Amino acid sequence: MAKPVFIGDEVTAAGFRLAGLASETPPADGVDLALERARGEADLVLISAESAEALPQAKLNQALRMTETLMVIIPDINGEHVPDDMEKHIRGLLGIES
Repeated sequence: MAKPVFIGDEVTAAGFRLAGLASETPPADGVDLALERARGEADLVLISAESAEALPQAKLNQALRMTETLMVIIPDINGEHVPDDMEKHIRGLLGIES
């Protein structure tokens, strides 16, 4: 199994490197290419919410649906970019919560 990859800011990337993950810190216009590389190399890709926002929505949705590589969007270190609360969204769709 390939080493998991983190895509995002430099500070968070440093922490993930210490934990043994590979990491990339691309500029906003390079996130798409970094994601393609990571998906070709790893079984797990962690991407910051800020980097995920730099992707075209169709590309992000496609990457999240892929079964070969699991992709997880995580909050950025400053808490300025937070991914949607998927559990709350699904509960609302099921009518359990509004």
